[in-house]
Amino acid sequence: MTHLLAIRDLSEESLRQILALSERTTTRQPLRGKGIALYFEKPSARTRNSMEMAVVQLGGHPVTIHKEEIGLGTRESAADVARTLACYHSLIAARVHDHGLLEQMAAAVHTPLLNMLSATDHPLQALADLLTIRQLLGRIEGVRVAYLGDANNVARSLAEGCSMLGADLTVASPPGHGFLDPPPGVRQVTDPAEALEGAQIVYTDVWVSMGQSDSEDRRELFAPYQVNAELMERTSGAWFMHCLPARRDEEVTDEVMESDRSAIWLQAENRMHTARGAMAWMLGVHP
Repeated sequence: MTHLLAIRDLSEESLRQILALSERTTTRQPLRGKGIALYFEKPSARTRNSMEMAVVQLGGHPVTIHKEEIGLGTRESAADVARTLACYHSLIAARVHDHGLLEQMAAAVHTPLLNMLSATDHPLQALADLLTIRQLLGRIEGVRVAYLGDANNVARSLAEGCSMLGADLTVASPPGHGFLDPPPGVRQVTDPAEALEGAQIVYTDVWVSMGQSDSEDRRELFAPYQVNAELMERTSGAWFMHCLPARRDEEVTDEVMESDRSAIWLQAENRMHTARGAMAWMLGVHP
């Protein structure tokens, strides 16, 4: 059993095993008769639905818990909440603002702990992204990925996964909005056109992440990084990806979202498959 708080927690072999498990409709149900605690500090559409269904597919019972119900870190310490949940559940998953809360919970229990999202990492999204890339192109190694926009938690986990599995990732961000410490092999530029050279995947995310302050100045800063038809035409038929939710006609145009080169709904579906794969692996199931 192990915790999964970030992609960097995995070895290359473990990452490949999770992706292999994600592609299979397993008849093994390691969670039969067991509970899984799903704690949400932040709103969720894809994460809650994909996780609950993945738990059911593994034979378990998902128990969704909202911040107001337990007051993690305020009414009760993160460690004490984790210890309490470990009394009832075989795996704990949490979607939080502060990554430090996950670390406190992980240090307090042996029950596997899964990061459903934190301010610094989004490993479940990266797993879905990597599986999607492999399904679209038949491989991950050597695939050229261009990420346009803020180097946020989604970009961090994607970058770690690409670095680990040999994809070539270029991140194009306004000055001051790239990685301070990019994973090995990740290239950073400020010119979107430079990032698109040879790109087979074009990826973006919202310019204002949940919890960040919105402003006209920020939108103006990121405007040159909008993924639109003109930008996509610079590529040789690249696929478009977005973790969702999207602000249509802000970071990406409606035309690109609805194009036949958009893979966003395959990505969304893969959130369920890779959640299943990740939990199965954490519980000791191997391909």
